[in-house]
Amino acid sequence: MDENSEIVFEQFENFPKQTYRNRANIYGANGKLSLIIPIKHEGKRLYRDIEISHAENWRKNHWKSIKTAYQSSPYFEFYEDKFSKIYDMEEKFLIDFNLKTLEIVQNILKTTKAHSLNKEYLKNPDIQDFREKFSAKKDSNIEMTEYYQTFSEKFGFLKDLSVLDLICNEGPNSMSYINLIKA
Repeated sequence: MDENSEIVFEQFENFPKQTYRNRANIYGANGKLSLIIPIKHEGKRLYRDIEISHAENWRKNHWKSIKTAYQSSPYFEFYEDKFSKIYDMEEKFLIDFNLKTLEIVQNILKTTKAHSLNKEYLKNPDIQDFREKFSAKKDSNIEMTEYYQTFSEKFGFLKDLSVLDLICNEGPNSMSYINLIKA
């Protein structure tokens, strides 16, 4: 992918279950922990129409899990206030939550990768298509150099975690690490 190209996010696909669109994995004291944003099941299927369910206190539970997992990591305290803003948001739609989370992460990483939403669903777009590239059901085939992780002495290096893991453990070196990964 061209470094200067804009990323186009899909909003018109039928919402695929068990994907990273509503979940992220972190490294907890007992290994990989999935943080799943509950959604309303009202027959709506387009990703842009998927509403977040606020029936449970998932934001409080996610934030508590993140704090427990990363409070002893090298850089958590430097980014804690910015990360906490993610869990202060009360977005109605999942796509809005994800886009605002992306803004916060880009701010932390000091990057401004251009992005937009697509205008219509294209089964075979003319651009590189990552919609099916990453699955929450199986490990990625992306080669990742190991970096320090808080619980690695217990379970070893875990890949395919949220960028939050990288930021909490690598801090200002996170963007350099990301630039080395080839998707």
